[in-house]
Amino acid sequence: MPIVEERVDRLEIAVENLARTMEIGYNKLYNSQMQTEAELREFKDEMKGFRKEQDEEWKKWRKEWSNLAKKMGTIVEDLIAPALRPVLSKYFGCDVKTEGQRMFRRKDGEDYEIDAIAMCDDKIFMIEERSTPRINYVDDIAEKGKRFYEFYPEYRDKKLVIIFGGITFPDNIIKYASRKGIYVMGWREWEYMDILNFDEI
Repeated sequence: MPIVEERVDRLEIAVENLARTMEIGYNKLYNSQMQTEAELREFKDEMKGFRKEQDEEWKKWRKEWSNLAKKMGTIVEDLIAPALRPVLSKYFGCDVKTEGQRMFRRKDGEDYEIDAIAMCDDKIFMIEERSTPRINYVDDIAEKGKRFYEFYPEYRDKKLVIIFGGITFPDNIIKYASRKGIYVMGWREWEYMDILNFDEI
């Protein structure tokens, strides 16, 4: 019996040692996992902060570039023209066939100038830009649109779509342009150039 009791005691000690070893190992693994998760959370937070900082930098850059284009009078060339094709494709399903800037026509001694045009299979877009949008500019553009086919009769078989382009637009001007059937194109939250009132027309 003493031998059996001795073996039982040894077995109990071995089991206790094994349990203690497993507990230590589990604690190490748990602590390591907690540390890894903490590091991952810290990394994610840092990346979120970095992305936010980058987004703010991009917005700041766009504002500065827009202000510079405004001062230089190159809004069409620098801001509107690069965004025109993707915007027309997105909203009107338009595959631009012809595009031009600073279009000029003279008829019977009268001058008619358009900031930009873009042509698709069934539509012709007249784009007029203003650096500082005002209500009366909407009326001027609408009146100019009424005479478009008079100076560009070759496009009579296409629907005329008028776009008022600029940098930023107050809500009252967007609403007024919508009532006139004129689309407004400008910066959307300083992130990208977009049609700001497509659903309103």
